[in-house]
Amino acid sequence: DENDWIDFLAKDPAGRSNTSVCLTLDLSPEQIKALVALLEKENVALDIGGYRDAPPSIRIWCGATVETADVEALMPWLKWAFDEVKG
Repeated sequence: DENDWIDFLAKDPAGRSNTSVCLTLDLSPEQIKALVALLEKENVALDIGGYRDAPPSIRIWCGATVETADVEALMPWLKWAFDEVKG
């Protein structure tokens, strides 16, 4: 599967938020921090690191103030950053 490197943090769909979308990545905690830093350096995504008390993850705001096209544009960047830090 081409997206097996990323998944929802909440395994139960009933526990997933439509606005604060939390995702896990097939990366170590250090690699997730590097991915977050890389996206911030590229000015692609700011403050997407998971909550401090949450398992290693990223958090994407998808509320009413965010355009669908912006979230769609982020997806290739996430894959790029994943590949960069995964090596």
